[in-house]
Amino acid sequence: MIENLTKETHPGAENVTPAGGEPEARHAEIECACQLACQAIAPAWPLDRAIAVNPHWSRIGMPVRRVAARMAVLGGIQVFPPRDRQLQAWREGRIAAVDLTEALRQLPAAQTAALTPEQCVAALQAGALQVQLPLLIDVLDNDPHRHTRLRWREAITHQVSQTCAAYFDEHQASWQPERSQGLYAFWRDTLQHDHGIGLLMGLPHIGRAISALPASAREAERWVIERLGLPPEVWADYLESVLLTVNGWASWCAYLGWQADLAGSADTHLRELLAIRLAWGVLLLECKDDAATRQAFLALQQSWSQASVVLRETEQALLIDEVWQLALEIGYQRKLAQQLASVNSDGVAAAAIEVQAAFCIDVRSEPLRRALEAAWPGIQTLGFAGFFGLPVAYTPLATQARRPQLPGLLAPAMEVGDRIVSSDAAQRGGDAALQSAASRSRQGRFAKADQWHAASRWPGAAFSFVEAAGLGYLGKLGNWLRPSRQERARDDLAGLPARYRPICRPQVLSLDLEAKVALAARVLHAMGLEHQLAPMVLLVGHGSQSANNAHAAALDCGACCGQTGEVNARSLAQLLNDSAVRSGLQAKGLTVPDTTVFVAALHNTTTDEIEGFDLDLLPPAGRARWERLQAVFSQACDQVRRERAVSLRLDPRASADALLAQLRRRANDVAQTRPEWGLAGNAAFVIAPRHRSRGLALGGRSFLHDYDTSLDADGSVLELLMTAPMLVTHWINWQYHASTCDPRRLGSGNKLLHNVVGGSLGVFEGNGGDLRIGLSQQSLHDGERWMHEPLRLTVVIDAPQAAIESVIDKHSVVKQLLDNGWLHLWRFEQAGLQRFTHTAWLPLNLEMG
Repeated sequence: MIENLTKETHPGAENVTPAGGEPEARHAEIECACQLACQAIAPAWPLDRAIAVNPHWSRIGMPVRRVAARMAVLGGIQVFPPRDRQLQAWREGRIAAVDLTEALRQLPAAQTAALTPEQCVAALQAGALQVQLPLLIDVLDNDPHRHTRLRWREAITHQVSQTCAAYFDEHQASWQPERSQGLYAFWRDTLQHDHGIGLLMGLPHIGRAISALPASAREAERWVIERLGLPPEVWADYLESVLLTVNGWASWCAYLGWQADLAGSADTHLRELLAIRLAWGVLLLECKDDAATRQAFLALQQSWSQASVVLRETEQALLIDEVWQLALEIGYQRKLAQQLASVNSDGVAAAAIEVQAAFCIDVRSEPLRRALEAAWPGIQTLGFAGFFGLPVAYTPLATQARRPQLPGLLAPAMEVGDRIVSSDAAQRGGDAALQSAASRSRQGRFAKADQWHAASRWPGAAFSFVEAAGLGYLGKLGNWLRPSRQERARDDLAGLPARYRPICRPQVLSLDLEAKVALAARVLHAMGLEHQLAPMVLLVGHGSQSANNAHAAALDCGACCGQTGEVNARSLAQLLNDSAVRSGLQAKGLTVPDTTVFVAALHNTTTDEIEGFDLDLLPPAGRARWERLQAVFSQACDQVRRERAVSLRLDPRASADALLAQLRRRANDVAQTRPEWGLAGNAAFVIAPRHRSRGLALGGRSFLHDYDTSLDADGSVLELLMTAPMLVTHWINWQYHASTCDPRRLGSGNKLLHNVVGGSLGVFEGNGGDLRIGLSQQSLHDGERWMHEPLRLTVVIDAPQAAIESVIDKHSVVKQLLDNGWLHLWRFEQAGLQRFTHTAWLPLNLEMG
């Protein structure tokens, strides 16, 4: 899937060849253009599985500046940071003169154009570009009364969006519509019964035109494209522009296509959505007389006949914005380079290490790792992807709610499910009976809850239900008015009686011993833990805690498909503690000492607490060591809370208990729109041994993945890191970048106005408009200033040049990201840091000029 990306202009162009014959050839050209337009749309995951996505992912085969030009011309979308914000950064000194000079020196295009700093500053003061090309619906929207109603573009987006919300909803509405004929047919039927759209658009007789709608999606595509009179070379661009008017729903349909592709099947929803948007042109044409139609076609054809010129001139004009983007990044990179160069590379003696703690690479782990190491030299922290190398899907006990627990780039290859495992080995003979009893009990509770919920939704029962349930909701109302300080709730155990909860444990299922041993060996090798294991190894996943938050999953682990890392950490810990698995590992030459225990834990990133799991299964020595760790956790977590307090407008001088209580209240406050800052500020990814960054205060802005090239003779681990975690961090980085640069089109807007669509599909801002994707305003801005700087990711790798270049040459995706300017790549070498360019590795000037 990750290799199926854009070519120089559009993805997949080489895969479609026009057929012979006049109508057949024309139809093949139309098919090709439609495919190219659809392939340009990146997927957006649902709310309950939210992962960060680069919204330009399907366009990385083009240079960033070309994509910026296309998005501006085709969709009115801002890719680079807005000029007014760059001007503010310049005036405030965030971008220094030396940064601007270095940016001009590094960009070959700026050198060719002989740009000067003075020209760059003057361009910022001149303001933003306005270059968007019109669509058919725009040129038809020209009657004298158009200022007294909704613009047709807005009205059509609203109508299509409402139709999609009804069609794709499977969980929210009590009464579901008939949709077996597909999205396009559903839309045609919906429109026939929509008597309000004509009034919104100032077209009271639009119903008469509905009979003119093409019967199928393919007919709609062909009818409109052939009628437009545009040259074939601009068809794909025009169709992409059409899809960008409903980019949110297009992204949802692209997600359905992504999932179908992972499953080896096909999905047609995005093509049908394109046909719907094109078919609206049929309706509007039927509502216009011949003279108006001819005038509209002439205006459209004149505009799009200049499309290539407009795109080329816009790309050239955006060179200024590319310079300022790089200048902003260089200001950050200079400090990062100086920090990395200042580290004392002496590591801690292996004999002195009592605990190894493997954290997710997430930027929120960096401050806690640093604090733990400062609190106790006997702890060694590691960075590893938060799904811990388990490509699994998880199904909670007695449910059908199967969900992926791995990066969205991948498809699950294994299953994890809950099993009742008693803490006393002597009692485990009765675990099967307990498993059955727990399942029946939970299913019974779910059934009662469903009946109770359904009773509240029948119109005839509404008033009586409120009277009966009122007292029962007083407790919940009290929580709204006075948030509790309770710890994180475990939703996977909802409905399970309390007596079963401590012994209900997620485990890898349906693998024989040989497969378990192979999995364990693979994970230990990837983590660099094949040798010198400490007496205790912590597998620390992470999860957030918030209330009444539609985007809660976006604050959990992106490596776990928007879930917490609990399931993966617990499953792996039990696997690695299995005596049979250890015997199998020993037969492969990989010895796990009898004294070593693996412990699953979770870092609550909202409150900065560490919670342990399955502690009752530990031997006495392991449990004693865990208890001794609590003082270390307490000290380190308090330090991190104090570092975070200022950004949350809390008092960092408060007592430890008071500060923790405030953070817990925030986590349980249903009115809190900013429970934490998530991954805001992310800017770098360091792939290197911990000694390269140990002791550095990186400000919670760096992803950290441990990697020791001496343990990776064949380069397989490096290849994995550059084609999986590096892509995931790039997605995170560009979602924050895009949501900050264009919060209106690529962000989800104001949380206070959000309405959830379809149970978990996404959100509307208000009651309509397009489906909103990206991050909310409150995840990026504190009300006074932006909390995220839109910087492209700087990846720093400690590996031989030849090994890195081998991965780049082997994987076109990695090469595209680097050659087209989607991220920066540095490497450590003896003389200092080097940066990657198209043609060579160049020494990094730490002073940057």
